[in-house]
Amino acid sequence: MSSGILKRHYMQKWIRIVFITIAALAILIVGVVYFLNEDVPKEELRGDADLMADRMMSAVHIEAWDSLKLVSWTFPGDHDYLWDKERNFVEHSWGDNRILLHTKTLTGIAYENGQLMEDSLKMRKKLEKGWSHFCNDSWWLNAPVKAMDPGVERSIVETEDGERGLKVEYSSGGVTPGDIYVWILDENYLPLSYKMWVSIIPVGGLEFTWEDWKELPGGALVAQKHVSKGMTLELSNIKGGIDFEDLGVKDPFDELAQKVQEE
Repeated sequence: MSSGILKRHYMQKWIRIVFITIAALAILIVGVVYFLNEDVPKEELRGDADLMADRMMSAVHIEAWDSLKLVSWTFPGDHDYLWDKERNFVEHSWGDNRILLHTKTLTGIAYENGQLMEDSLKMRKKLEKGWSHFCNDSWWLNAPVKAMDPGVERSIVETEDGERGLKVEYSSGGVTPGDIYVWILDENYLPLSYKMWVSIIPVGGLEFTWEDWKELPGGALVAQKHVSKGMTLELSNIKGGIDFEDLGVKDPFDELAQKVQEE
């Protein structure tokens, strides 16, 4: 057999192996999704969902959270944040990137490798990516306080596990409107976990714990650890305060404040 024929033979063999491997993985993924997937609870139970949501937010001390002007934290992936809640400013760093973002207008300033980005289109894309990070990462920081946001529908439902939960559906806001969560609360209405039906995850009803609670200055509670099947998501370096000295940093937003004022 000539070398050319041998090469074609082995190439065809490897193509078959790769195809079979990909097909097997696809079948495995479909099987996992099928067996783990849980339908969104439809049947509503009797009870005041708004009162349940209010009690959940009280359990994490929403008034104390609202009184905090500044919050900083690190999200997995080395996503570092300094959030000026009072002025709606965010400093966000990841990799070689750093942005200063006004969350109300989504305008701001972006740096790459320590250099100000001059290309307005590339800067806009960098700001949009940072905004997407912030929406996700601030959600994991303190999602319970968003249960009464505008555009949120609430109901009390029973999960497939027979647990009574607070279902919240977000018809607007963030970057993935339509997401649904069912909160499981303890006897004091402090979140134990929630189940998720979100567009970016193919498995419906994936459950994450809310645990390792940390008390911030003033009394606000935030969960630092979230555990699901085979995965753990931990937030770190969480701090809160009234001024920048409380967080041990200087105000980085002078340039952004000037830009916002000019606009």
